[in-house]
Order: sequence, then structure tokens, then C-alpha cells
Amino acid sequence: MCKKRIETAAKIPGVESAVWDDKTHKITTKYNSKKVNLTQIQQAIANAGHDTPLVKAADDVYAKLHECCLYERLGEVKQGDHEGHNHDDHAGHNHDDHAGHNHDSKGKHDDHDHHDHEHIITGVVVNEDGKAELTPIVGVNIKWLEAPSKQTTSNENGVFKIKHEKGYKHLIFSHPGMQADTIVIKDLHEVLVIHSKDNVLSEVVVSRSRKSTYLDKLSPNRKEILTTKELFKAACCDLSESFSTNASVDVVSNDAVTGSKQIQMLGLSGIYTQLTVEGLPGPRGFATPLGLNSIAGTWISSIEISKGIGSVVNGFENMAGQINVELKKPHDSDKLFFNAYANDMGRTDLNLNLAQKLNEKWSVGFLLHDNFMYNKNVNYSKNGFRDAPVGNLFSGINRWHYEDGKGVIAQFGVKYLKDDRTGGQTNFNKSTDKGTTNAYGLGFDNQRIEGFAKIGYVFPENRLRSIGLQLSGSNYKQDSYFGLTNYLSKQSSGYANLIFHDVIGSVAHKYKVGASVSYDDYDETINKFNFKRKEAVTGAFAEYTYSPNENFDAVLGLRQDYNSLYGWFTTPRAVVRYAPTSTTTVRLSSGRGQRTANIFAENMSIFASSRAIDFASLANQNNAYGLKPEVSWNTGLTFDQNFQLFGREAGVSVELFHNNFQNQVVIDYEDPRAVSFYNLDGKSFSNSLQTELRFMPAQHFEARFAYRLLDVQTDYTNGRLQKPLTAKHRGFMNLAYNLHSGWSFDYTLNVVGEKRLPSTAANPEAYQLASNSKSYVTMNAQVSRTLGRNKNFDIYIGGENLTNYYQKDPILGFDEPFGQYFDTNLLWGPLTGRMFYTGVRYHIK
Repeated sequence: MCKKRIETAAKIPGVESAVWDDKTHKITTKYNSKKVNLTQIQQAIANAGHDTPLVKAADDVYAKLHECCLYERLGEVKQGDHEGHNHDDHAGHNHDDHAGHNHDSKGKHDDHDHHDHEHIITGVVVNEDGKAELTPIVGVNIKWLEAPSKQTTSNENGVFKIKHEKGYKHLIFSHPGMQADTIVIKDLHEVLVIHSKDNVLSEVVVSRSRKSTYLDKLSPNRKEILTTKELFKAACCDLSESFSTNASVDVVSNDAVTGSKQIQMLGLSGIYTQLTVEGLPGPRGFATPLGLNSIAGTWISSIEISKGIGSVVNGFENMAGQINVELKKPHDSDKLFFNAYANDMGRTDLNLNLAQKLNEKWSVGFLLHDNFMYNKNVNYSKNGFRDAPVGNLFSGINRWHYEDGKGVIAQFGVKYLKDDRTGGQTNFNKSTDKGTTNAYGLGFDNQRIEGFAKIGYVFPENRLRSIGLQLSGSNYKQDSYFGLTNYLSKQSSGYANLIFHDVIGSVAHKYKVGASVSYDDYDETINKFNFKRKEAVTGAFAEYTYSPNENFDAVLGLRQDYNSLYGWFTTPRAVVRYAPTSTTTVRLSSGRGQRTANIFAENMSIFASSRAIDFASLANQNNAYGLKPEVSWNTGLTFDQNFQLFGREAGVSVELFHNNFQNQVVIDYEDPRAVSFYNLDGKSFSNSLQTELRFMPAQHFEARFAYRLLDVQTDYTNGRLQKPLTAKHRGFMNLAYNLHSGWSFDYTLNVVGEKRLPSTAANPEAYQLASNSKSYVTMNAQVSRTLGRNKNFDIYIGGENLTNYYQKDPILGFDEPFGQYFDTNLLWGPLTGRMFYTGVRYHIK
């Protein structure tokens, strides 16, 4: 039915022939380019309800497809690319058309494994007439040979469902006027297609699998997509906890007392990875240290991880990679989603997502997150300091979506964050001890308000031509203290990005041009010292993509920007993707990145120590603390190979990246009594090698293994050293086993190698540490079960750090927190030991 529909839709005036192959999922067309172009052909197919690489089918048309043709939509196909999201257009007469079959089609299934357990078997019965027209057969009788009383009939769409029980292996299909057939059920999880021709019923098997994480094969940049299914493998209460089952991104605690975390990619701190939310800037500037905690995991629909240099369309700050977080949209989300989480450390999370389609054009949604932690006695190392601050974090989003069906799409909304937490010694009382030496305490009172909008227009006469405008504005305030040090900061920011996208002649030649402006007003006070600056960056960009066929892409980008503090600078970038075969992809990327360092906000943990800082000299400087902007070049080479292992899909990847700093703001901890900030004098670089193997040892069983080698070195005033607190070796394993009965089992193993520690040799012997940390192993596991008639209720239980390994000495000089050797910045391992959690999820579609 799908084949016939696709071929018929494609045969518009000017098209001589159209043949869709259900095995390769490609349609081959022969047409007169003077009468019709490839875009018009794909638009015609989309009008019939099937997504193509260029055009996504309208939701209302898709919804009218036959029940067995409803397929997993293509997330990368977005008509809203005029809003600033990149996508890939593939030229040529032979192109992908997922057309309702995002799965593998076979004549007979090769796997004869029979799983003898209860299950609901689903199938469809169709008839083919003399003209090769396929129509559903209504009222076909289906029953078990082993239990004839257990029977059902096909509905108006030819679809049937029948319960399997232990011992049942043969299904009998019968219909008046047709010869009956008996089918041996070889796999309970296949979709049965019963095909009738010449009044004889026979079997065709169609099967498919959905992966929780996958590589976007057609993206010029290597892009790894983490789906909601992947995020559900762990609790993922917030963004900082959403990478625990991923080998590419590390999330580490900044120190032993503040609870702040940062991501690390390619061995570099998170400040060098551009974090965006739906293409707009994520928490940045002063909001960076605690920003990962502000995005709830249940808000996220997917996470896109791109290592190395990115597109000039997204700005100039990307130096190690980009992480783009896609949130749940009100027009295609569950009407209601509720999540409740609690762990044995005393933390509780409540999440509520609401979405409502008001009419054909308007949709509205609310995303709400509340985090409670009031157990101030969590202290695994028994040093008298709380391992996590206590208090409350609330964040929420109200967002709107508008689409008029004539090319205009708009999204806009408001975000709010309130974070009020207290840490320090377990006996610290804020009302009586703040600002005194009675007990050591620290606290945050943060508030962030943000407004955002994305407005796009696709030209009806040419759907490859679009224009989009991205807007955001935010205000962030932080009132914090660390012992006797008060740190107050305020940041007001604005951002606008205008993008025009079109083709030159054909989709083989695409380009994007545009202009952007960003403005930041920074104000921070540390005790009696005040640091202020206003920084505006305006610029223009152009990006050209050459795609002669689906096997090759070359992207050349160039930005020219003017920074109000540092003047003009140029950002060139280039990416090449080549797929010599359908299972092999090679990518090469290189380009420049630049950013301005916020040395205090990005290294806020330094205030939770007695290290001396020369505030006076930094305060009497122009620009940003008298320091130059950070500049680096990143070059990467990746190789991805898919193959068959154990008769199932498998893949191996190898990644090599080199990042070379022309200038870097060096954060020097090598003097245990002080911390210094200065411009790089010499070399600073990172080399990253990562290999990964993905395969399925058995049905429903996914396995991923990875190994990473890092070499990160910087020239300090006392010589070239490995970057401190960064493991040179890391091993990773993730196992996932999922059953259609609703059970899911997930297990993650991390092996972390030794890390170099900043020198403490100048301290008295009692306050000295070894030069290197120990290697260690952590394990996480989770079991979940989906329940309910509509499969809309989940119960999950899990554990983190099951090896119960934690750093025994996370705070140096903890016995004298106001003494000269107190330091919380030497954290190299887990801060807390074994932790168990449980939770529930409930949704209404």
C-alpha cells in the first residue's frame, strides 16, 4: 500500500517514472528538469503523508494514513529550519524516502528464535488485485491452532492483535472465499503482514527496532542523538545527570561543597563546549557553573552532541564541540507528563509537563520542575561538611507554538529559575553563623528570567528558501557567600540571529547568510572589589554547502565579527563528509573559535578555599580583567563503520581530535596557597582518541563499549604540565535489555584512570597530597517496568555508584576551614558513595 501510494504521488507532470524500493527505502525517479524539480517531487510525496529528506508531511495528512503505515517520524526532517536549526538536503534522482517504513523489510525472517512467553502479536492482512492494488481485508478470522477458542478478527484497516501464551506456535488465518493458511510464529516481536493474492493467504514478515541513541548519518558534522528512551535509562533529574550513559561527555563536580557541576568534552572544560537550547544560547556567562542544574531531564526530547568545530551560523564560541538540547514542544508532546523521584540521600524531584493544542494554529505548554534537598547530614567522608547543599530549586517554562499552514512558524515563551541553597559544615546555621567564624557555610540565592522567540517563514513557491529570526533576552542575579567571602553578580544579556537559507540552482548548492548581535552587561562584586564591563559583539556570516549526492557534503563557513572590547576577528570553518559505501562514513572538520573568559564565575569554587587571589591588580585593568580573549583551532577526523554481527546491526567508530590554543586564560593552581590567572605564554593543546563498538548480542539487547585516551597539556609559569584533575584513560560499557512486556534493564560501567593533582609540595606534610589520584570504577544500574492498559505508567528503581567508591579526603584542611590550608578544589573522584533511588512516570497522550 505504501509503495503504491508513494509511486503514485511522485508521478506528477514532468515525471516519467518513479519506483520505490521497500528494502533500501529509496525512490528512483526519472523526470524532465525543465518541467519539474526534485523539490516539487518530494513535496508531492509529502502531500501524500510520507516524510522525505527535504519535506516533512503535514501532521493531519500523516494521521490519515492507513493504520499499518503509521511510522516513527523523522526527527531530523524539520520544516522549521528557517528558525535556525541545521538540516541536510540531498540532491540526486535516487533519494531516501522513509515513506512509512523506518525499519527493515524482509520476505521471511531469518531468526528462528522463538520466545515462549506471553505477548500481544500484531499484524495486518491485505489483498492484492490484478492491478497490484493493495487493500485491507476486514473480518479475517485469526485463531491459535493450539487453542482455537483464542481468536480475533482483523479490523477495518486489516489490523489485528491477539494474545500469545506459552506453548502457542501456530496461527490459522481464514476468510470466506479464500484458502486458509497456517503461520508458524517464529518471533513474537515481529509485525506480521498476511498477504492475499489469488485467494491464497501467505506470510510476509516486517520487523524494526528503535535505538535509544544513534548517529545522524547524513549530517556533515558528526552528530550523536540521545533520545528520550536513552535518557530514561537513568534518573536524569537534570541536564547534568543526562550524560551518565554516554561515553563522549563527562560530567564532573567542580568542588567538594558547592554542588556545581561541569561537562567536559575532548578533555577540555565545559566552558569550551557551546551549550544551546533549541539553537538559542543556553546558560552562559555568570550562569554557567549552576546552569546544568536548571534544565530538567523530563523536559528534554533529545540531546544532540557534536564534537569539534560547528557551524558559523550558531556563533563563534564553539571550541571543543556543541551540545544542543531539544525540549518538548507543545504541539507534539503528551498532554500530561508527571515524574516523581526520590533517593536515599533525601533528595526529591517533582516534574510536570502540560501541553494543549488550542486550535489548528496555536499550541501552549508548561514545563515545571521542583527539586528539594533538606538532609544536611549527608557526609560520606566524615569530615563534617555536607556533600551537597540543601534547599530548593524551582524552574519552569511557558511556551507557545504557532503555525498558519502558509509558511509561518513561530515559537516563543518565558523561562524562570529560582535556586536557594545552603552548604558548608553540617552544624552551620545561616541565621546565626553567616559572616562569622563560628562554623563554615556557603549559600546561593540565584534568580534567572529569560524570554525567547523563534520566527520563521518558508516561501510557498520554493520551500528550500526560508528566513528565520532567533531572539532571546535574560536577566541573572546571584547573591552568594563562601565563608567570609561575599560574591554578588548580575548579568543582563540579549541575543538576535537572522538567517536566510536558499539554494543556487539546485539542492546540490545550498547557502546560508545572516547577521547576529549579542550584548552582555556584567557586574560582579567580591567583598570590596567591583568588576564591571559591557560587551557587545556584532557580526555577519555566510555558509556554503556542496552536496552533489547523498554520499558527499562539503561545508565552508566564514564569520566576521566586531567585539566592543577586542575589535575585529574572523572565524573560518570547514567540514567534509564522505560515505564511500552505504555503511562507511568519514568526516573531517577544522576551524577557529573565540570566547571571553569570566574568570570568577567560571571558577567560582576558588572562593571555597583560602587560596590568595590578587583582586586589586585584576580590578585595575581594561577589558575583561586585563586578559586577552581565548582563541583556539580545532581539527577532527572521525570514522564510522556499520556491519552485521551475530546477524544483527552493529557499528564501530574511531574519533581523533586536536585542539590547539593560540591564547588561553590559564587558571594556575600549582601554588597550593594561591590561584593565578594569566594569558598563555607558550603552548596549550588537547589530543583526544575515542573508539566505540555498538552491537546487539541478542534480540532486545543493546551493548556499547568505548575507550578514550586524552593528552591535555599546558605551559604554566613553572613549565609544561598535564591538565590537572583530568583522567588520561577512561573505559565505558553500557548494556540495555528491553522487553515488549514492559521490563527494561540498564547497566553502566565506568573505569576512570589516574589524574594528576595540582602540586601541594609547598604545604606542611600534614596538608600534602600525592601527585596522582587513584584509578577507580563506578557502576550504575536501573530496572523499570511499564504498566497500564495504555502503557502509560512507569515504575523505576536504580542505584548509582554501586561500587561505593568515593574520595576519602575531598577537602584539604577541613579541620581548619578558616585556616591557610583549607581547599575544596582538589576533588578527583566521586564525592558520595552508593545511592539508591526510585520513581514513577505517568503520561497522557
